[in-house]
Amino acid sequence: MSGNRVMFYVQHLLGIGHQRRGATLTRAMTAAGLEVGFVSGGHEIPNLDLGGARLMQLPATRAVDLYFKKLVDENDRPIDDAWRDRRRDILLAYWRDFRPDVLVFELFPFGRRQMRFELLPLLDAAHALPRRPAVVCSVRDILVAPPKPERELEMLERIERYFDHVLVHGDPDLIPFGRTFPHADAIAGKLRYTGYVVDGSGRRGGPGDPGWEEVVVSAGGGAVGSRLLRAAMDARAATRLRDRVWRVLVGVKVEAAEFDALRRDAPDGVIVERARGDFTSLLMNCTLSISQAGYNTVMEAMRAGCRAVVVPYAGGLETEQTLRAELLAERGVLQTVPESAVTPDSIAAAVERAMDGPPASAAGIRCDGAAETARLVAGWAADAAGP
Repeated sequence: MSGNRVMFYVQHLLGIGHQRRGATLTRAMTAAGLEVGFVSGGHEIPNLDLGGARLMQLPATRAVDLYFKKLVDENDRPIDDAWRDRRRDILLAYWRDFRPDVLVFELFPFGRRQMRFELLPLLDAAHALPRRPAVVCSVRDILVAPPKPERELEMLERIERYFDHVLVHGDPDLIPFGRTFPHADAIAGKLRYTGYVVDGSGRRGGPGDPGWEEVVVSAGGGAVGSRLLRAAMDARAATRLRDRVWRVLVGVKVEAAEFDALRRDAPDGVIVERARGDFTSLLMNCTLSISQAGYNTVMEAMRAGCRAVVVPYAGGLETEQTLRAELLAERGVLQTVPESAVTPDSIAAAVERAMDGPPASAAGIRCDGAAETARLVAGWAADAAGP
């Protein structure tokens, strides 16, 4: 199968979770002998390991509102039709140059509807070929409910028209895809559950290594993230872990002024620094993780076997983190604090509950999603490439 080509399109608009999960999948595919072209439509992310894949960077865009309606370009100007046309042409040129055997779209058509100006022309061009690539959707376990019910029918129609396979990066024993996509039965023949995608690069160290027996506190950008970080710092003195080092990791997009303020306000025993490339190793070494409840962080905490307190992000239309966290909390493997209830007292109480309970690794769900994705995609690439 060596030399078969995969083009993987990933667009992150607010957080970087989609990009990090895409990078994990890309490393697994390159390790399986595939030549991967990783198409990034978002801002550059430091320390993003693509495992030797070819990075195809589009002119970057990001959202400036919680509802993903206002997009700006790499210069923070609202995107316009001329910008869209230019980016579409660059994407099509990448595709024509790379000539993939498999086209993988992260989330679309279950999300990233704003990018249809470039994705539908690419899909039409791919389908027009005499021998076309396999077309695959890569989607996490839980969808965010669309603001208009008819959008779900639009998703279904695009899957039926354009896509050969839908890779659901989850475990139906925890939550079936139909729980959040009511038309899942209509595409059952295209659905493949891979298990959860987990970054396995973290390594457990020993005494003296970063994160060893610490409390690792992490959050993305925005007011919610800063409130969580501050509440955790203030909760430390009220917990049984008051004598441990608490390492507070601040997102790369948090403004310098807020980062400096967090460092200035940190009590003794608290380290405040920017998010690190060795985050997964910090989790492997720590006693407890306090974080938002993004897919990647929760799954990495489960792999690490550390205890976990999570605050699901609930801004805009987001329901995904809350639902997954509640399902895992029902299994007793992590503790949740609602975003609206974040205070030093609520965080301290959750820390105590977590320390009295089992580690996150007790969930018993499939976490081999990266390897299974690579196996499936490699097979489809070989079929599409032909003899």
